[in-house]
Amino acid sequence: MLTKKDVIRLLEEIAIYMELKGENAFKISAYRKAAQSLETDERPLDQIDDVTTLKNIGKGVGEVINTYITTQETPVLDALKEEVPNGLIPLLKIPGLGSKRIARLYKELNITDKESFQAACEEGNVSALSGFGKKTEEKYLAAVKELGAKKDRYPIDQMIGLNQLITDYLSQIPEIERFEVAGSFRRMKEMSKDLDYIISTENPLKVQEQLLAIPQLVEKVAVGETKVSVTLSYDDETIGVDFRMIEPAAFYHTLQHFTGSKDHNIRIRQLAKARDEKVSEYGIEQADGSLLQLDSEEAIYEHFNTPWIMPSIREDGSEFDKDLTGIIQMEDIRGDIHMHTTASDGAFGLREMIEANIAKGYDYMCITDHSQSLRVANGLSVERLLKQNEEIRALNAEYDEIDIYSGIEMDILPDGSLDYEDDVLSQLDYVIAAIHQSFNQSEAEIMKRMETACRNPYVRHIAHPTGRIIGKRKGYEPNIDELIALCRETGTVLEINANPKRLDLSADVLRQHPDLMVTINTDAHHINHLNFMKYGVATAQKGWVKREHVLNAMTRESFKAFVTQPKQGN
Repeated sequence: MLTKKDVIRLLEEIAIYMELKGENAFKISAYRKAAQSLETDERPLDQIDDVTTLKNIGKGVGEVINTYITTQETPVLDALKEEVPNGLIPLLKIPGLGSKRIARLYKELNITDKESFQAACEEGNVSALSGFGKKTEEKYLAAVKELGAKKDRYPIDQMIGLNQLITDYLSQIPEIERFEVAGSFRRMKEMSKDLDYIISTENPLKVQEQLLAIPQLVEKVAVGETKVSVTLSYDDETIGVDFRMIEPAAFYHTLQHFTGSKDHNIRIRQLAKARDEKVSEYGIEQADGSLLQLDSEEAIYEHFNTPWIMPSIREDGSEFDKDLTGIIQMEDIRGDIHMHTTASDGAFGLREMIEANIAKGYDYMCITDHSQSLRVANGLSVERLLKQNEEIRALNAEYDEIDIYSGIEMDILPDGSLDYEDDVLSQLDYVIAAIHQSFNQSEAEIMKRMETACRNPYVRHIAHPTGRIIGKRKGYEPNIDELIALCRETGTVLEINANPKRLDLSADVLRQHPDLMVTINTDAHHINHLNFMKYGVATAQKGWVKREHVLNAMTRESFKAFVTQPKQGN
């Protein structure tokens, strides 16, 4: 389903390509202003009858938008992509090197890709241009070298995208009976070096032939009857992928074996040895030499008199010795209490988000758009926030299936103050506090900001507590132990942000604080983002979090009591 966010992305991408091309500044501005007009309009796309009635959207840009909406085609962008060297686009990932600067480098130094940019930096040609200093050139050189380097690990968010492409491709190969991703990605590790697939088939050579025709193919690393190893191109990276073809009877044994981890499988082998058995990817060899092949992973664990161990916690072998009773599961989640609508920077309106949460089977939800200081996300002024509060109250009375709570994701400002006064916050059901700016402050300054939020009587939880983006941004530096002690004292809950870019808090932190009260939320900006919950739950599982320590595993009645009572600890 096409959303307003898709149109906004198109307009912003056109503006970037125009800038790289060196197009007229007024023309570029027209697309950026149009994107901003759509962002600030609170209606979903299907409620806007004529985009040209919006401020700053004229006939020309309106035609581009309407063409995209009606045909899903982007002729203006396609034409620009033909004119602008494709190698310039990866340079946009370099910090401090925006499209304006890249356009100038293209025009004045004929830089067309990362190789020519690296050479220009090494030769001192970039710093020779006015406005580019030697230190800036050195930073660019370090960044472009990193951009071109083969990585050892890739973040889970990136792997999710590649996995989806591969899954779509494998799903249309008729000779494949079933397949499943394995390895560290199946264990939902934050970073993985490659992707592994187990394929059940009676015709491995036919499958092999089609695997070698996958569109993203860069290199054939190894090709055999039972295994194909390749590198695929995705998101300006080349990532290794292994496909293992196996007879259907051995499928679940192969899946279990190649899901790993190594230490987990050592414990399995030890259990087998104690029974005078041997395990392999093909099955369980019995004492008499016969091969036992079971029809599910659960049956494999049951065979060894071991409770089912979910892939997310198959790590160092200690999981065999843990009491797995009560560890949080997807089916325990009763609501999602951090999400955004078109009122700020979300893709869908209130009613659409409500109905998407109902479709999830949730008992309750909180609408928490961005606050007024976050202008880049169209944060809500006091007037808009209180108006939305009234709308949510009315919708809550309309829907019996779910309790809908009004809230806000409020910025903790750089000076330590909060984005709204208490008289505003007191009118909301649920207040989240978050840091979105001034990440380079000292630990003491960050903790001062956190303390202000935690001690506020209306702030219920702290969102994405470190601000990290996995593999891309370290985030700010709170003293985690101090923050957790502060949250315990004030009755403030810490979030596991389930967006796979974040997974913040991390499992490492959770393992060190076994009784910490947390909430697992998707921070959804799109109805599809509600599906991120599984990544947050997996993070909690890795941290051995029990159901009773997850706020949004509460029953409908218990959560209502929590929200309507004054915050404990204040």
